[in-house]
Amino acid sequence: MATTTKAAAPAKKSGFPGVKAAWIILVVCAVAGYSVWYFVMGNPDNFVGGDRSGHPANLLGTVYKGGFVVGLILTLLFTVICLGIERFLAIKSASGKMNLAKFTAEVKAAIKAQDFTKAKDLCNKMQGSVANVVLASINMYQAVENDEHLKKAAKIAKIQQAHEEATQLEMPTLQMNMPMVATIVSLGTLTALFGTVLGMIGSFQALSAGGGADSMALSAGISEALVNTASGILTSWVATVVYNFFSNKIDKLTYALDEIGFTIAATYDSNHNEA
Repeated sequence: MATTTKAAAPAKKSGFPGVKAAWIILVVCAVAGYSVWYFVMGNPDNFVGGDRSGHPANLLGTVYKGGFVVGLILTLLFTVICLGIERFLAIKSASGKMNLAKFTAEVKAAIKAQDFTKAKDLCNKMQGSVANVVLASINMYQAVENDEHLKKAAKIAKIQQAHEEATQLEMPTLQMNMPMVATIVSLGTLTALFGTVLGMIGSFQALSAGGGADSMALSAGISEALVNTASGILTSWVATVVYNFFSNKIDKLTYALDEIGFTIAATYDSNHNEA
């Protein structure tokens, strides 16, 4: 009696799945950012005479003079740091418990030898996204072997389809929150430019004052402009490093999935001569 091919059940998620509600991180970081700006940098001890409107006594007071934009930039910086930690934990969990290169080599060798018991044991030992996708492909490989209604080309197509579907289920976990990090790369620079413009406006207002420039207002405007420029560039720098680092990690996982998926389909093709 002929058997029908059923799609393998998706593997259960294990480990850290990532934070889906990233806006919560943004809100918490906004509270933290403005708290640091107002209460830490704006501490009266950081100003001559204990007056926030006066001359800064140290670097923290100088940064505080950058204005409310500093709090916004700190929000972005803290958000990038938190998302970087969140992505590190999520991608580490998705990468599995074995070295990726070692797992890829061993599971490919097991598949080519048609030792699927060993391949499944490796997947169970590895865990993570790559193992889940490989396990789904192996299950489909074994399922189509017993399907008498499908031709060889259709069976290979089903194996490839199972691999692609399993990959699509895993990719959201890998790419989650990466668009927010990419957005902050640009927002850091734009926010810095916004703060710089506000500082320069204050400087020009001081220069346009009748009877000569107000040196205090002029220096405050220049300080605001430079502080925002520096902090915004720092935020964009950190965001760029975080984004490129984890993009590279995701690419490595994707390449491993493609490599193993091709091996599984090619192994079936070479070991079955039916039309």
